[in-house]
Amino acid sequence: MIFSKKHVMYESEHTKFISELKKQNPHLDAGQVAGRALLWDKEPVSLDEQARTQESRLRQQAYPYQTKV
Repeated sequence: MIFSKKHVMYESEHTKFISELKKQNPHLDAGQVAGRALLWDKEPVSLDEQARTQESRLRQQAYPYQTKV
């Protein structure tokens, strides 16, 4: 496959925008890492904790708005 210099040096408008945004806001990457840690990077839950959580759940009736007769 033959690439010309023109294609190898190509940078899309989106890539240019992101590069400029990161140059203007160097703290942006740290904010992304902090957000990911807040929502996704959690400590593993032990098997005992999982079992305790499962046992403590209350069963919900199939249709919660129906009164019990």
